[in-house]
Formats: sequence, C-alpha cells, structure tokens
Amino acid sequence: MNSEVILLRYGELSLKSTYVRTYFETILIRNIKKAFLTENVPIDIQTERGRIYLTTTDLSKGTSILTRIFGIVSFSRAIRTTSDIQDMSSIANHLTKNTLRPSKSFAVRVTRVGTHPFSSQDVARHIGQDIVNATHARVDLNTPDFELFIEIRGKNSFVFTEKIKGVGGLPLGTQGRILILVTQPSSVLAAWYLMRRGCNCVFVTVNGTDEKMIRSFLTHWYADAEIIPMTQTNEEFYHQLSEIASEKKCDAIATDHTLDKLPDALSDIVLLKETCAIPILSPLISMGQEEVERHCINRGIPT
Repeated sequence: MNSEVILLRYGELSLKSTYVRTYFETILIRNIKKAFLTENVPIDIQTERGRIYLTTTDLSKGTSILTRIFGIVSFSRAIRTTSDIQDMSSIANHLTKNTLRPSKSFAVRVTRVGTHPFSSQDVARHIGQDIVNATHARVDLNTPDFELFIEIRGKNSFVFTEKIKGVGGLPLGTQGRILILVTQPSSVLAAWYLMRRGCNCVFVTVNGTDEKMIRSFLTHWYADAEIIPMTQTNEEFYHQLSEIASEKKCDAIATDHTLDKLPDALSDIVLLKETCAIPILSPLISMGQEEVERHCINRGIPT
C-alpha cells in the first residue's frame, strides 16, 4: 500500500561511530518530537540507518517546522511504495503526468540500498522510458526542467520531486554548554552558530538587553535556554561573568565581536581571555556589519 511520508536526511551524523550516531539520532528525534508537540502537530517517526521517516496529518505545517530543527540537512515529501519496478513506475507517472509536456525535459535520479535483481541504472532507464511514453517529454540528465528522485531501500522505495534544504549542523544538545554574552541583537546570531553545532546556551544580558527578543528567537528555533540579566558597571564584570560560567558548567564564553570594530574588539577579547579560565569564542569575528545584519534577518533576529 502506498503512503505519504517525509524523508529526513542528516549529514555528518552518518560518519560517526555506531554508538555516537545512535546517541545523536536519539537527540535529534527527541528534538523533532518536542518541536511538533510545541506546534500541536501529531507525528509518527520510524528510523533506519541514515534516514528518519516522519508521518503527520499536516504536511504543510510539518515542512515549516522541519526547516528550523538543527541537525536536519534536507528532507522530502515522498510517496512510499514497494521496490517493485512497476509500483515505482506507477507512482512516477502519477507525479509527472500533470507537470511534464513534450516541450519539457526531465531526469530520473535513483539511489539504492540493499540487494535487488536490478541496478539503479536499470530502474532509471525503465521508469524514464515509461515517462517518455506517457508524456512525450525528453530526457536531459545535465540540465533538466524537472527531476524525479527515487530512493530504494530494501523492500521499500520512496519517490519524490523535491529536496527541501534544512538548517543542517548537529542536533541541539549533543555538544557542550556555552555562555552567550548578549550586548546587542548580533550576540544572538553568535548563539545561533553555536546552537547549529549542537551547543546548549546560557544567555547573559547586559544593561537591559531585550529579553523578549531572545525568547522569541528561542521559540522560533525550538530551543530552551536560561537568561540571566546583569549590569556592567565596574571592572569586576568579567570576573562575575567567569563565575556565572563556572556555576552554570559552561565550556566556553561566546561574544559577537567582529573585526569591523577594531581595536576595541581585540582588546575586549584579550581582557576576557585574561580574566576567564575557559575558552573565548567569537563566531562572527570575520564578518562585516552588512553580513551580520543580513544573517540576523535570515535567522529571524531583529537588528
């Protein structure tokens, strides 16, 4: 029986050892379930090596949610059927009959995992010919107007027409904890880059930084974090910051310094390193102001 499913892909997780990969997958699935629960969208999840399969009654909203979960490289809304060539061809023709015309070109991209009485090229040729017969469109493997993807995995196959880009990175919560010094909106962008690498964050706001903005950012990216307000009034500030980092068991402190703000940026970083016993991270250091503002907008951070 055919069914509609969202096929999730992750990248560097698949390169880890079996134990680490299983741990990372567990965290990623937990984060997915949490995000969908937050949006009150019911889901069912199944897994196999290198893939996560998600089914939901609200595919449109599910697509929006998945673009904001760290660790997902890409995903596709697919139709799951058997690995029988005729079944795959039937789905392929269903997906292309209203899209392809004689003036259009297409390509069939097939990947395969498992043992089958055919090769990936056999499937692509067979289904490609069926599509040509039905639509009279032409095959173009280099620059097609339309692409049809088929993933064959064991007894199942997944047929789809689009790969939707995810945020990538590592699942949130798989790495250490970072203290984020928030002095302006771009500080939250620095946090985003570390969250994308799997780090949990503790936000320390300075001199009344907008906590509402931080909470809105966390909600958008389905993340939780403690927010600690501070007042920067004396030379002991960095010592107090170091004490908070130690109390919260943070592995590093991150700032939003960029080289656009020389020489103050370097002197601040030097002072932090002299005061704090843990590493100081500056993920935005190479960016210019326009680049920072553009990335803030793209990440849902008001500038």
